[in-house]
Amino acid sequence: MSRVFDMAFSSVYPLYLAKVERKGRTKDQLDAVIRWLTGFDDAALARHIEGTTTFRAFFDEATLNPHANQVTGVICGMRVEEIEDPLMHRIRVLDKLVDELAKGRPLAKVLRGGEGVSSPAG
Repeated sequence: MSRVFDMAFSSVYPLYLAKVERKGRTKDQLDAVIRWLTGFDDAALARHIEGTTTFRAFFDEATLNPHANQVTGVICGMRVEEIEDPLMHRIRVLDKLVDELAKGRPLAKVLRGGEGVSSPAG
C-alpha cells in the first residue's frame, strides 16, 4: 500500500483526466469532483496537479467532504466502505468518484446531491 501512498498525485491526475475525457466528460467536471471531495480551491488543486505532492500529503492537506461517507460500492475489487486504512479509503473514494463520472453518472449525483458544486453540472 505504501507504494500508492507515495505516488505523486500529479502522475495519476492525467490518467483520471484521460479516463473521463474518453467518456465525453470534461476537465472542469473532474476538477469539480476533486474539489468537492478535498475542499481544495482552484489554486490549491492546480498546485497539486502541477507539483510533486504524494497522495499521502494530498489527503493530509485536504478537508474531506462530510458527505464522502456516502460513497459506496466496489472499486478495484474492494468495497469502498469496507476499506480500513483511512488513507487507502480516501484514495479509493476518489477513484470511485472518477469512475462514476466516467460512466456518465450526472455530476450532481456523483457529488451526492451536488453539495459544493462550483462548476457547470454535466
